[in-house]
Amino acid sequence: MVKIVYIALGGALGALSRYFVSKFVNSHLPFGYIPFGTVIVNVVGAFLLSFLMFLNIERLEISRSFLMFFGTGFLGSFTTFSTFTYESLSLFLTSPFRAFCYFSSNVVLGFLAAFLGMVLGRGRVL
Repeated sequence: MVKIVYIALGGALGALSRYFVSKFVNSHLPFGYIPFGTVIVNVVGAFLLSFLMFLNIERLEISRSFLMFFGTGFLGSFTTFSTFTYESLSLFLTSPFRAFCYFSSNVVLGFLAAFLGMVLGRGRVL
């Protein structure tokens, strides 16, 4: 039960952080045609999760509670992209082919799913 509390607290803070960082960046950059707030959140999240996990694996043992709070909760809601990139990198280290399949299927299927959602939500293709 304690793990769930850590994840929930981290998730709430991550979601709020994502909102405020994206809003701030998007309102301060002159490029309205690309949501750079999302790009920054995704890149920062990808860096932080990989850094945390590899630091834990390679150099020191980080408490399970902190990993639940920050890794699963905060970064999980800050950006799921961080999980995707960490998993892609981990697969790449053991099997570049599996990493390519995982990476490609996420991008292609994710894009197709988003497109399908758009079509169903809008009721038309474009």
